[in-house]
Amino acid sequence: MIIDAHSHVHDPLADHLALLDEAGVDKTILFPTRPHPERARDLAGLKLEMAALQRALSGRQDGYAAAIEEWESALAAYPDRFIGFASALDRAELRGIGELTPPPDEAASIEPMLRAAADRGGIPVVVHGAAPTTAKDLRTLAELARRYPRVPLVVSQLGGLHWMDAIEYVRDNPSMYLELSTASIVFAVRLAITELPERALFGSDAPYGDPVLARATVERVTRPGEVRDLVLGGNAFRLIS
Repeated sequence: MIIDAHSHVHDPLADHLALLDEAGVDKTILFPTRPHPERARDLAGLKLEMAALQRALSGRQDGYAAAIEEWESALAAYPDRFIGFASALDRAELRGIGELTPPPDEAASIEPMLRAAADRGGIPVVVHGAAPTTAKDLRTLAELARRYPRVPLVVSQLGGLHWMDAIEYVRDNPSMYLELSTASIVFAVRLAITELPERALFGSDAPYGDPVLARATVERVTRPGEVRDLVLGGNAFRLIS
């Protein structure tokens, strides 16, 4: 089974499903989103969507209710394709928490979510790994993982610019996972899989990334066999089971 471990709701949803079909993805971990860069048709439109992203990253809640409604609609329409993760803990369909994006150098603020995840039997928690996440944040996440060893803690986007630190922290903390989307350096993906064959996760971060290209990157740096199968879906399946 191929599982995209990191994706956001698309508008229209049919475009997302077409991408997943093209990539041969069976299931997708789906997060709500307020910005929709896939709607942009020119630079001005993209700037408007990125402004919404910056508001979200700064902690503003405008648009959150609409994002949750979109997400719930997608889960209801395609329960066989989408696996729901969100920070709305009152929802019974929630399979994990995320994608959490604390302000720079404030990763410690996610501790209540880790505590809540532990209370729910140790459901996984996904944290944004690229900017604005800092090297200090990654170190804090590793400390939190040691404090909550029953909660799988997923660092997304290969830790962004700090991918070498991310690989080391995840390698040294058995409850941590590293999601591989939007990597700018191919050998970063290769090294992550080499160090973390059972805790590296194929993900696209669509619409920011592309499921077809993300899968091709994993397949480019692995041989057919057990490790590739684990990264493309086996590890994620174990995470959500």
